[in-house]
Amino acid sequence: MPFSFRPPKKDVELSPTTSFMSRRTLFRHLSGAVAATALASRFTPVRDAQASGGQPQHTYMNTEHDRGGSSGINVVLVHGAFVDASSWSSVTPLLQQAGHYVLAVQIPLTSLADDIDVTRQALASVSGPTILVGHSYGGAVITGAGNASNVIGLVYIAAHAPAVGESPAELSARYPTTPGVQHFVSSYRKGFIWLDPPYFPQTFVADIDLAKARVLAVSQKPIRPSCTDKEGSAAWQHLPSWYAVSVYDRTIDPNLERWLAKRMHATTREIPSSHASPVSHPVDVTQLILEATKVGKKG
Repeated sequence: MPFSFRPPKKDVELSPTTSFMSRRTLFRHLSGAVAATALASRFTPVRDAQASGGQPQHTYMNTEHDRGGSSGINVVLVHGAFVDASSWSSVTPLLQQAGHYVLAVQIPLTSLADDIDVTRQALASVSGPTILVGHSYGGAVITGAGNASNVIGLVYIAAHAPAVGESPAELSARYPTTPGVQHFVSSYRKGFIWLDPPYFPQTFVADIDLAKARVLAVSQKPIRPSCTDKEGSAAWQHLPSWYAVSVYDRTIDPNLERWLAKRMHATTREIPSSHASPVSHPVDVTQLILEATKVGKKG
């Protein structure tokens, strides 16, 4: 039976120890006027007289060459299983407009060790303090890669957060098997799995337009089972952490997410979302990341 997504009747309450900017404040800062000004300053008209027999025409060229960050805080985003870095495409511009340099890493999904290594390379490519963000399986990746010297905080978005010697699979086994996990099957790529496409919309991203969800279902990035290897280090044990629980998650049990957040003493927010909150609730996800950018290392 297809998943019926029903949003809550009232706003989810935040932790009494944590304050978040209101939606109104965020949208005021990211208003259309700001975007229009930015676009006007970054595009320069170029005349092309050859295109129409000597009659000049206007074409446009993006002349922006800077890294795009003015806050001094980088944000590195790590996607999860069955998706790629484009899953952050609605979060990235909000962070950029808030003044942060953003790098959305493309991890290979070939093994936990491979994905951690690629993320460490990405972290080494940016200078200055960095917030490392992981969604879903990407949480296991940032847990292992977060020991980089420039990482000042970790943000988990409906994500696994293993301790040393734990695997994502072992964490999931603590709670009843979710509908999403029940539909992990072999993919078209030998030795790789994915979420059975007919079940993807209702179990992974039930709160977006169905047509878009179907596109995501057939454009999944398969993952090798070795991505569930045991964690060798756990950066959340010494870094401040934030966690966004997806209340209507059908891929990772929301109660597991709450347990993980509590174990790491993370600043926690609950989002009325499916598993894919960066896609369906980018403003909520961005708010939590922006909160993390204001805080440095513990102690």
